[in-house]
Amino acid sequence: MKSMGRWVFWGIFGLFVVVAIIFAFRPEPVWVDLTEARRAGLSVTIVEEGKTRVKDRYVVSSPVAGYLHRVELEVGDELAPNQLVTELDPMPVAVLDARSRAEAEARVEAARASLDSARQNVSAARADAELAHNEYQRLLRLGESNFVSGERLQQAQAAASRAAAILRSASFTEEVAAHELAAARTRLEISAGNTGQQTPLEQVPIRSPVRGRVLGLLRENEGVVQAGTPILEVGDPEALEVVVDVLSFDAVKLRQDMPVILTGWGGPELAARVRRVEPVGFEDVSALGVEEQRVQVVVDLMAPREVWENLGDGYRVDAAFVLWQGDDELQVPASAVFNRDGQSWLFVVIDEVAHLRDVVTGHGNGLMIVVESGLEAGEWVVRHPDRELADGQSVKVR
Repeated sequence: MKSMGRWVFWGIFGLFVVVAIIFAFRPEPVWVDLTEARRAGLSVTIVEEGKTRVKDRYVVSSPVAGYLHRVELEVGDELAPNQLVTELDPMPVAVLDARSRAEAEARVEAARASLDSARQNVSAARADAELAHNEYQRLLRLGESNFVSGERLQQAQAAASRAAAILRSASFTEEVAAHELAAARTRLEISAGNTGQQTPLEQVPIRSPVRGRVLGLLRENEGVVQAGTPILEVGDPEALEVVVDVLSFDAVKLRQDMPVILTGWGGPELAARVRRVEPVGFEDVSALGVEEQRVQVVVDLMAPREVWENLGDGYRVDAAFVLWQGDDELQVPASAVFNRDGQSWLFVVIDEVAHLRDVVTGHGNGLMIVVESGLEAGEWVVRHPDRELADGQSVKVR
């Protein structure tokens, strides 16, 4: 009996030793963070900082050398076409010789020809704007009956807005040409020493060439100025565009009419579209002192004027260029997916056990990535898998 009890004791003791060794060398569960695979909308964008600017800017300058009167206007004041800005007392000049008179007369004729050309451009732009507007109205009526796609209707709206902007620009050019003609005539009359009524011209009026607002005062105080001295800058703040400096690496991905979302200006999101990606790059230095090649991208606002009426010239905006967009895509954090031998993998956790699974991925925006196959919505995946994690290993959730 004593011998049998001794064997039982040592047998139980050995069993405890084996169990202790098993528990001592058993791999510990790995602590992980889990996230659920879910379906949601996803956009792939390029976000850069941009700046608004008036499409058509005009610098009002002194037509002749003289003594400039003080400009009483302030930045932001409204101006009507041909509105008096200030006056200029011309400096005494000698009577022109035959050659100088012929040159001045030639400038008048050139300005007249430029005005005629501008008027023809206005007529052509008006015809294009009417055609684009009628086409948009026609498609709008068809769209109410679902005979036209929404994309085609947006393209027609963009074409109508672009044609209207070109018409406004052509009208501004016509007004500028008319005032250039008047300036050339004034220069000829003053240089000739008469105004057509055989009396000296005492003062030269300086007027606004277009309707708009004062964007900048380049010369406010009175004093002697030379011919061509800039006095003030005029433009229409309702005709705004956005200029964005994009890295050349990203600029090659952008296309005309690509949708853009404008944020970060102090108001709601604004819909916009790419009008032009300039073909010439330039070198810029980043805030970290790194030299970068950038390209200017011009963006047209598509939102109604009432939404962004407080937006002015030179305002900062954040422009998000939408490269791809999906409304219902199965997605996981990009950190959950890793590549091995040219294949994408992730760890799916089932009953606190990690299972390695190969998946096919699609578009990603750096934070989230689309999983096209190999995963189902509602499954839990490891957010940040590390090197210690292996297939079939037990895990604990933090």
